[in-house]
Amino acid sequence: MIGRVEGEIAAARPGFVIISAGGVGYKIAATRETLTKLKEGAHAALWTHLAVREDILDLYGFGTEEELHFFQLLLTVSGIGPKSALAILDIAHVETLRSAISGGNASYLTKVSGIGRKTAEKIVLELRDKVGASAEGSERALSGDEEALEALRALGYSHGEARDALRKVSNDIEGASARLREALKIVGGK
Repeated sequence: MIGRVEGEIAAARPGFVIISAGGVGYKIAATRETLTKLKEGAHAALWTHLAVREDILDLYGFGTEEELHFFQLLLTVSGIGPKSALAILDIAHVETLRSAISGGNASYLTKVSGIGRKTAEKIVLELRDKVGASAEGSERALSGDEEALEALRALGYSHGEARDALRKVSNDIEGASARLREALKIVGGK
């Protein structure tokens, strides 16, 4: 089907982008992180997944092939559709998600709107052996993120703002307090 779209960005809106390629404007849903990198009039290339249902064809786009493969892996879990899989990719980098799943940390996945405890546990159960070994740095970042997320929420930041800021903090920064400091610099710089 459609595996990659490359062309000029005709429009960038919350939740999707329209890329004009070969005279056709492709509407492609993407994560917030991917969308922030795309500006109208600029050239872009996205790896895509075409979701086919009875009455609709939806394109989902990703900046890297690794994100696309992880998205498709999430789709293999019963009860996880494309919108839920995209929402999961929106909470953290692929390495951090791999770390949460391989470490059996279902509570990390419940931070996604629409993903309850049972669904998160199902994701961990079905994908634990498929996601591969997690990097030690991602494991430490994951544990620090949970504490930093709660601290940011206590300081009055919304769940989305806190999650976006922590997603931008490098996995090289370890410990909840260090990750919190970096996240505060990020949200303070807006």
